Amino acid sequence: MNNIFQIIQFTIREALARKVFISFGSIILFILVVTLLFFWLADLTTLTSVANQSGQNIMMREIVSSLELLIINPLANLGLLLAIFSSASFIPVMLEKGNIDLLLSKPISRAQLLLGKYFGVVLFVFLNIFLFVFGVWLIISIKFSYWDASFLTLAFVITFAFAVLYALILLFGVITKNSILGMMIAYLIFLIISPLLLWYKEKLNEFVTSEIVDTILDGFYYMVPQTAELMGMIMNDLAMGNGITNFQPIITSFLFLISTLVFSVFLFRRKDF
Repeated sequence: MNNIFQIIQFTIREALARKVFISFGSIILFILVVTLLFFWLADLTTLTSVANQSGQNIMMREIVSSLELLIINPLANLGLLLAIFSSASFIPVMLEKGNIDLLLSKPISRAQLLLGKYFGVVLFVFLNIFLFVFGVWLIISIKFSYWDASFLTLAFVITFAFAVLYALILLFGVITKNSILGMMIAYLIFLIISPLLLWYKEKLNEFVTSEIVDTILDGFYYMVPQTAELMGMIMNDLAMGNGITNFQPIITSFLFLISTLVFSVFLFRRKDF
């Protein structure tokens, strides 16, 4: 376990040294500064007075949560795309001749090396995402004098969605020693496949008359990481204080994550360097 922690620390230092991650953090800080200036300069007295006159926390929560989601929803998706782009090359760089020889000469197993690299990247991305979510929450909470810390749980949901997709990038990084294929598949799932499968599940399945086609599409729905639900329904429910009403997307995505990591470690152990 100590070896994994050391690899995690090394990975975070490596991430800090990369300009692309510095750019990632700079974008987050810029967005927070713009958000702060907007809420500082904007006249929202009418909105706050309506909420206060209602005498109910429900009205204030809806207003605050809606504003937080208005900022977080589009930017969280953009942030996830940037995080994938920023982190996709970690495994291929590690597998380069010279780098991997040096790492394998250390008293550390291949499973510890790969998992330490994975958790190091996920932890670094989480710190950036939490900074963003916390910043938005703090700015709006101060503006409306309404504090609901449940909104901060969105940072864990966004990071979990990234962790699932990054497990896939890790797998293809081990297989191909390249970042392009894994990054393309992660983007494909996040931007196209998962939203389409969700659309089919909610809108189109009742129009499918073939049981075979329906079974195949259902199978794909439960096999593919359900990032559309994680970044949509679950985020909205948590932000509005409703809690998680449907754990199925989390469970199936977690099983995908675990199975992908296990297969990646299996392949990594069998590779010759």
